[in-house]
Amino acid sequence: MTSNDDYALEVLLEENLVTSEQVDKAREALADGTEGISVVDYLIQKEVVQEKEALHAVAQRFGMETIDLADEEVPAESIALLDEDMARRYRVIPLFKQDNTLTVAIGDPLDVETLDSLRYMLKCNVEGLVATTKAIDAALNHYYADDSEMEKLMDNMTEDTVGMSATSSNEMAEDIDVTDSDVPIIKLVSLIIYEAQRNRASDVHLEPMEKRFRVRYRIDGVLHEVDSPPKRLQSAIISRVKIMANMKIAEKRVPQDGRIQVQVRGHWLDLRVSTVPASHGESIVMRILDKQSLALGLPKLGFLADDQETFGRLIQLADGILLVTGPTGSGKTTTLYACLNQINRPDRKIITVEDPVEYQLSGINQVHVREDIGLTFAAALRSILRQAPNIVMIGEIRDYETARIATEAALTGHLVFSTLHTNDAPSAVTRLLDIGVQPFLVASSIRGVMAQRLVRTICPSCREEVEPTKTEANFLKSVVGDNADIKNYKGRGCNKCALTGYSGRSGIFEIFIITDEIQRMIYDRRPANELRVRARENGMRTLREDGVRKVLSGFTSLEEVFRVTMGDEG
Repeated sequence: MTSNDDYALEVLLEENLVTSEQVDKAREALADGTEGISVVDYLIQKEVVQEKEALHAVAQRFGMETIDLADEEVPAESIALLDEDMARRYRVIPLFKQDNTLTVAIGDPLDVETLDSLRYMLKCNVEGLVATTKAIDAALNHYYADDSEMEKLMDNMTEDTVGMSATSSNEMAEDIDVTDSDVPIIKLVSLIIYEAQRNRASDVHLEPMEKRFRVRYRIDGVLHEVDSPPKRLQSAIISRVKIMANMKIAEKRVPQDGRIQVQVRGHWLDLRVSTVPASHGESIVMRILDKQSLALGLPKLGFLADDQETFGRLIQLADGILLVTGPTGSGKTTTLYACLNQINRPDRKIITVEDPVEYQLSGINQVHVREDIGLTFAAALRSILRQAPNIVMIGEIRDYETARIATEAALTGHLVFSTLHTNDAPSAVTRLLDIGVQPFLVASSIRGVMAQRLVRTICPSCREEVEPTKTEANFLKSVVGDNADIKNYKGRGCNKCALTGYSGRSGIFEIFIITDEIQRMIYDRRPANELRVRARENGMRTLREDGVRKVLSGFTSLEEVFRVTMGDEG
């Protein structure tokens, strides 16, 4: 028996609640991994077995009893034994306490970890009665709060209050702190930001649809829809966000950019805000920049030991260009900041050119690009090179002029860091050639290119080793060899990871070193696929191959690696 799910299936089969054929069909249906649920949950979802029957059978094996919360009225003094945050986090209902033993309703009879955690935190013995998760969720909403905080605020908003907050927007802009404290729409927007930060979201999407106003959080790189305000509040919410970001409220025809600084749970967040006119109103994205969550060190980026050593040597070079490539949201800027933090010393002058400056770094001169007044990347670069820096970081190489100045700076004794939007590392070379940089400049200035992606890491609280499917095993062996020790891990899903099986993100990398042979190939304008073949012969690992190493190490899952390396061959 390899997992709790296997144990539950064994019980259901022995109790004749399901048949072997039904289990096999369920496994076939879940083989591609798109459903993201266990076999038992799938059988319950398809009504092959009733959840109450399954829970009762498994609970009996554990010597536990079941309870129907719908037929029970839990007294208020029992509910008071556990605060709302803890009850919702562990998804339990306190039923009664006798002597030093608290009895709670729990949804999973196999979840001994929750009971152990409660024992540790409450400093008393905790025992469980088993109830369906649906009944527990209903009881949580019934006993602790009939509605969420957001729902309460929305219910309290009449047309009059919404109209007031929209029409008084100019006065709010004059002195937000004085007039905003009691306006419901302001509390609602603040709550949206608060919940985003609490759920570790990297950005918030406010999207006007035809008949609804959708709110989504991007958590660990994946968008999740949350409880959304009614359509009638759309205009007021958008106006409030634009006020906070110092945007023009009346201008709805063109995109706008702004910035919000707000204090949430004791520390400051910077929010980069952008609006785009859409068919049913202005779409808003707020990117959350949390300085306290910024990983400023190479070990925190997710390197394995050999790659960290290789990359560490590259960033210690005296001159040349080091490029980091990948799509938007792949962590390129965070990697550059980690590099600068690693090599920032009192005897070095470091200047960055960014659009915009995302994080303030101590001891580093940071220049904010302002294209509206002519301060472009190229113009800023020309000026800062007269400041005699040792190291220059360019937020992104977008055009020929910026690329030309960067290569000339590298050839005159400066170490230059920058990013490019390419899918893999060798393609960065052809990208620079395509925008007009001469091959001899590219070959002689670039020292290395690193492509990267972010993969979700398996939740440490519910990680378990699982048997790989035949297809997965064959693929893993094709990458690491037939004689390698094949291990495969997945997150079962728990309260700490919101039942996703993942918590946090880490990088996978492809490091392309420019050797003498590669320099000659660049000078001869050889295509990216030939550069890639030669680099692999010299020992370069692709993104997918590095991802597989982290699958075997238990950091992430094979499905996650496939998801972010969809275009990678192999």
